[in-house]
Amino acid sequence: MTITDDGLSRTFAALADPTRRDILARLAGGEATVRELAEPFAMTQQAISKHLKVLERAGLISRSRAAQYRPCRLEPQQLDPAADWIDKHRRVWADRFDRLDDHLSTLRQGYLRQGSTLREGSGPREGSGPREGSGPREMPTRRQQSTGQEKKT
Repeated sequence: MTITDDGLSRTFAALADPTRRDILARLAGGEATVRELAEPFAMTQQAISKHLKVLERAGLISRSRAAQYRPCRLEPQQLDPAADWIDKHRRVWADRFDRLDDHLSTLRQGYLRQGSTLREGSGPREGSGPREGSGPREMPTRRQQSTGQEKKT
């Protein structure tokens, strides 16, 4: 596995954790301290601080310092590259699904035309089906193979 350290990868890695997504949602409402961010979670402030470091490295939050007060702030513009990447790939897949839908419609129309011909009596001739005994055969199990007791059909 290749580990990349570009901004987009750091953003998606940061967003991969539900706790970090919850922290970002909380910061969308305004600045908060580590203590305020830790309140709703059943984890220590140290654990929250580790999550904040991941978010900060990804550029999704910033921290300022005013004496002992270190509020965290959301940096929403850092989500733009991720949103752009998602939109680009959403368009690509939507185009592919549209082309697939067109192809399936074409196949369906051809099938319906062919189906009307078959209903008029131009189906398979009598006796043109599979011959007796030429169908799939059950394979012996490993136990049967090892004891030489193949299942007779």
